[in-house]
Amino acid sequence: MTAEGKRKLEEELVKLETETRKEIVERIKIARDFGDLSENAEYDSAKEEQAFLEGRISTLKSMIRNAVIISEDETDNSVVSLGKTVTFVEIINGKPSTDEESYTIVGSAEADPMEFRISNESPIAKGLLGRAEGEEVVVQTPGGEMKVKIVSIK
Repeated sequence: MTAEGKRKLEEELVKLETETRKEIVERIKIARDFGDLSENAEYDSAKEEQAFLEGRISTLKSMIRNAVIISEDETDNSVVSLGKTVTFVEIINGKPSTDEESYTIVGSAEADPMEFRISNESPIAKGLLGRAEGEEVVVQTPGGEMKVKIVSIK
């Protein structure tokens, strides 16, 4: 995982442990005041949310504890690897497209396709990992094969 990814997980953990936990405890207290807990939808909902929250906190702690930080200084810029931003073009009918696509390859915990950050476990990343600039690669995607040419690695 990148240092930025770990930092984001740590920030989320702090927020969940300090703010969100207090909010849910308060909701549970208020719901208890409504009376009979056996038919109290607000109470049931708050307890379910609390269980989900505690599960997420546990998951975050484990992810942070087991994180291996990838330093940009330690990685080779000549090949696609975790933490690198890869720019490529799709090759259609033997000709490179003019539309470049760029994605940063990150660990699954950091993946956010809307921010162009894809998991190293995704089909595209799996096809690109270990490849060099200028290489043409056939990537297996759920929609079928896609041939791409790596334009740059940063």
